[in-house]
Amino acid sequence: MSSLPVFSREVRLKSRPVGLPLAGHFEVIDTPVPVPAQGEVLIRNLYSRVSASLRMMISEGASDVEGVPFPCLQDGATLAEEALGEVVSAPPDCGLLPGHLVLHFAGWRDYSVLSPTACTLIRQNLPDPAAHLSHGWTAYAALTRGVQIRAGDTVLITSAAGAIGSMAGQIARALGAGRVIGSTSSADKAKRLTGELGYDAIVLRGARESFLTQLGKAAPDGIDVVLDSVGGEQLQAALALANPGAHILVTGALSGQLASQGSGRVAPVELDSFQILLKKIRLQGYSADDDVDARTDWNRHFVAWQKEDRICFPHVLIAGLQNGPLAIQNIADGKYFGTVLIRH
Repeated sequence: MSSLPVFSREVRLKSRPVGLPLAGHFEVIDTPVPVPAQGEVLIRNLYSRVSASLRMMISEGASDVEGVPFPCLQDGATLAEEALGEVVSAPPDCGLLPGHLVLHFAGWRDYSVLSPTACTLIRQNLPDPAAHLSHGWTAYAALTRGVQIRAGDTVLITSAAGAIGSMAGQIARALGAGRVIGSTSSADKAKRLTGELGYDAIVLRGARESFLTQLGKAAPDGIDVVLDSVGGEQLQAALALANPGAHILVTGALSGQLASQGSGRVAPVELDSFQILLKKIRLQGYSADDDVDARTDWNRHFVAWQKEDRICFPHVLIAGLQNGPLAIQNIADGKYFGTVLIRH
């Protein structure tokens, strides 16, 4: 403990934004390194994840909504997200020792103090420890617990270049999908998705041709499985081209979360219920938090698939917590590819 610095940095909400967040809505402050009370764990954070869902926590007018796992933050509050850290000190007989790597949800600060029960000990070794912060387990849970992919299925992954989508396309392929289609916002991202991650076709949001027309060309035989984290016109198009008995899993609502106005907690969409009825389509909301057992299962597959060069971890590393506010602004603008991490 004597070798610890005097101060720990953390990122706080300076003012709640109206619309999308800018770097100026946050501030990086120095605060004394926290001292753990009896029974608490002190953690030195190595990486904190940057997530688009932060918008839902900080926007002007946002309020806590039942079922939304992200509590709203008020001015002056420290941000929070999943982080990977190293145990500095821990109470005896809690199962944690100095040097252990743990996951927890008190990121966006250099040092965190938590109950041992709020820490998840990392037991599987990955080539890059930061990969434990990937949303691969979220995608894996959705594609194995939320829906079952059959050999040869045509699968659509919306927001394919995002933290979940960049893993989900690879996982769908590993699980036997016959054709994997993604959506994204730029031609550069589309090239990376097909060239690096094995997507068969990409539909561009905001292109001259409508999303529905593009998707029809990309999926001439229809769609069997949809993993949708966008909503809006993309969900509409997926429903229109879904095959009889198709399964649509909704895991997010970026059309609302990243809308230029509003709180980010509303994402209206008009759907044709006749299509759902006549094709007997299953439309389901899903959260990987309901299948926590999938994480251990996923880690085993992740290690094996990496060794076999069947999967990679697309991510962006932002050096220094002081650059976190700009990273939040950039992720809201869709400037990144894959998972975005702050390296402390």
